[in-house]
Amino acid sequence: MEFKHTPVLFEEVIRELRIKPDGIYMDGTLGGGGHSEGICKKLNRQGVLLAVDRDVDALEASRKRLNDFKCNIQFIHSSYSNEELIFEEFNKVDGILLDLGVSSFQLDNANRGFSYMSDAPMDMRMNEEDKFTAYDVVNGYSEEKLTEIIRDYGEERWASRIANFIVNEREKEPIIRTVELAEIIKKAIPAAARRKGPHPAKRTFQAIRIEVNGELSHLKKAMEILPNHLNSGGRMAIISFHSLEDRIVKEAINDRLNPCTCPPDFPICVCGKKTDIKKVSKKPILPSSEEIDSNPRARSAKLRIIEKL
Repeated sequence: MEFKHTPVLFEEVIRELRIKPDGIYMDGTLGGGGHSEGICKKLNRQGVLLAVDRDVDALEASRKRLNDFKCNIQFIHSSYSNEELIFEEFNKVDGILLDLGVSSFQLDNANRGFSYMSDAPMDMRMNEEDKFTAYDVVNGYSEEKLTEIIRDYGEERWASRIANFIVNEREKEPIIRTVELAEIIKKAIPAAARRKGPHPAKRTFQAIRIEVNGELSHLKKAMEILPNHLNSGGRMAIISFHSLEDRIVKEAINDRLNPCTCPPDFPICVCGKKTDIKKVSKKPILPSSEEIDSNPRARSAKLRIIEKL
């Protein structure tokens, strides 16, 4: 299958990373290589791109896409939170990009099981070498655990009802296809609620995908460690697509901006901890209406950028 990829907030990312021709940059979510292509266009032969992705298909497709560039490209099969592997050769970089969530290719490839619009096995693995799949979550988790992840990761108000319907259906026979799950979710949500908002299965599929891939734990770790690997003046750009991701990014930035651990009643700081970053923009950068019209998946995107002092 051809790897289709429309990079979100492309112009804004390339502009704000302030790419130096001989700099070292990390794209932690390579995907279809759209953002990386923009980075490579600004690098010379001395420039380096660390191209990271958990998905082997993404790495293979982007290797072809970026083949003609003369900069030093290192393709790394890994999560963006794998500090030891990514920074094995280059400990410091001049810029980092994280474009969070599931890629367009993964959504559009029906066999991967990410989409509630296609009939596919219950998979949802970003790294197909992993053993744990959506099947294990849907057919193995207790009703209480299902309720918890659908509520917390999907922010779904009907979480307990959906979990109950899933458990009742799987007692008859295992749920093995995405269309089966989507139909169960649809039945669980009252008709009046289904008529409003997005597809009824959207939030639950998001929750299961996040659980399968440990997305939020990887993000929390990355937000803690990746800024340590920025050179002074280097920037980190993070694109999030839902409130759970954005909350983690925003809180991690605020914690780093305010590292003091002194008790609140202390008149002055005695712990000596000072911030090592600054915000590039006070508010997140949002896609233009023109971009949303041409690429609807950009609708919920938020770009936050920090700079190392």
